[in-house]
Amino acid sequence: MSETVITSRDNPLFKRLKKLAESARARREAQMTLLDGEHLLAAYLDAGGQPYTLVRAESFDAGRFEQWRGRCPAAKAIALPDALFDELTPVSTPTGLLAESAWLSPTASEDTPLIIVLEDIQDPGNLGSMLRTGAAAGATRAVLSKGCHDPWSPKALRGGQGAQFVLPIERGVDVPAWCAQFKGQSLALALAEDRSVFSSDLTGPLALIVGNEGAGLSDDVRAAATATVQIPMPGKMESLNASAALAIAVFEAVRQRLV
Repeated sequence: MSETVITSRDNPLFKRLKKLAESARARREAQMTLLDGEHLLAAYLDAGGQPYTLVRAESFDAGRFEQWRGRCPAAKAIALPDALFDELTPVSTPTGLLAESAWLSPTASEDTPLIIVLEDIQDPGNLGSMLRTGAAAGATRAVLSKGCHDPWSPKALRGGQGAQFVLPIERGVDVPAWCAQFKGQSLALALAEDRSVFSSDLTGPLALIVGNEGAGLSDDVRAAATATVQIPMPGKMESLNASAALAIAVFEAVRQRLV
């Protein structure tokens, strides 16, 4: 199938792609997103996905684009002038390749639950990084509060590096209500707590709860959790980045489960 060249911002397909690039509502209603770059496209294909549309900047190597078309036989192929392509990409140095793709819905594992619960994580890079950490640790699910950034936004996808394709995600969750029905231990990571995450038994069904980058966890979530725990910090820093705190806690759970 031949490649279609689009040169106008008024083209209906370009308008559709631009909405997916810019609007969480458009992504949610269509259950679609834009994958930016070859790495994300490869991860999406490896997870069993097939894009609807492949888009290249005119400066992107045509031979390499044909290789991707070979792996995506049903996808419509589009070429855009670099200036138009740049309007769709979330980064300052565009990769030259985008893929219009449906959200994937990986199946939750039936193994002992290891769940990451994120309250009001608003930075897309942080959110993507936290999902990537959860996926790397073998988490069985990610639970996102109503105040979290869209996990399928282009910037969150870039931060996740494919985590969204393999980690089941629940969105728009009332976290205190979720904690009340969870049949396991829910541990809220917080400062100035006597109990250390390292001295906690993390081998059973577990939910690790991390709060907003600036405000931390809400009082309602802390009250709903089984317990609040801290990461000991002997150094002269007040706190850890939320993504770093989650990584320490979730891989402590991995360590305990591998012993």
